[in-house]
Amino acid sequence: MVDESKNIELTEDDLANKSKGQLIKMAGQLRDRRNDLNQMASERASKRDDLNAKTREKVDEAQEHREKRDELNEQVQEHKDKRNELNAEANELFDKVEKLKSDMELDEGKDLEQLEDEIEQLEFKQQTEVLSSEEEKELIEKIESKREEYEDRKSKLDQNEDLEGLVEEAEEVRSEASKHHQKVTELADKAQEHHNQMIEAYREADDIRDEADEMHESFVEAQEAADQHHEDFVRVQKRLRELDKEEEEERKSERDKKKEEAKEEAEEIYQKFKEGETLDTEDLMKLQKTGLL
Repeated sequence: MVDESKNIELTEDDLANKSKGQLIKMAGQLRDRRNDLNQMASERASKRDDLNAKTREKVDEAQEHREKRDELNEQVQEHKDKRNELNAEANELFDKVEKLKSDMELDEGKDLEQLEDEIEQLEFKQQTEVLSSEEEKELIEKIESKREEYEDRKSKLDQNEDLEGLVEEAEEVRSEASKHHQKVTELADKAQEHHNQMIEAYREADDIRDEADEMHESFVEAQEAADQHHEDFVRVQKRLRELDKEEEEERKSERDKKKEEAKEEAEEIYQKFKEGETLDTEDLMKLQKTGLL
């Protein structure tokens, strides 16, 4: 703030009644105080400009963090979409796995080799033993039943291989989805970090801007005080010129008066000269000064 105790007050009474010497002294005081205030205003303007520059730097920094945050958030959304797409695909595959398991209804059952042995034994019996029509019919039906059981079992085992491949595929898709989820978490953390840095930079910019505004107010105060002192300095200078003019007029009036008195005296001396009186050296010099001799 401006120390008002150092300011120079000029009143109309000062201008009207102070002597020329007092006004000259006051003009010097006004000039010096004006120069001090102008220097103060200049320093404050410089500080204000520095603070405004720092404010812009902080705003630019905040904007950079905002752009980086937005860029990361876009990547987060891309990975989220891919993760969700893969999870949906994995869910579909796992649903197929469950359905396939349900359709297969695999139990302990006999393995294929055991069924093959049983079929061979039955066929061997059919070929080597003498059987009645009824016995042969029953044997043939038994062989057909075993063959059907074999084919059914073989089909289910083939499906089981498909099931394993389907499970493997589903797990690979789910694993890929997990990678995208991990990327989502990683990028979201970075985006949050840039968001926090953006908020902090804006906060610092606000603080510096407030300081710059205060410095601007301080500058305006000093500049207005300097302008007032300059205005008063000009008023005093104007009054001094008026006084100089008045003194010059007084001196001219005095010179004219003395010149007129000398002229009158010279005319009296000249009149005496014309009347035949003897003039001394001083009288002759007075006549010469006035041009009468």
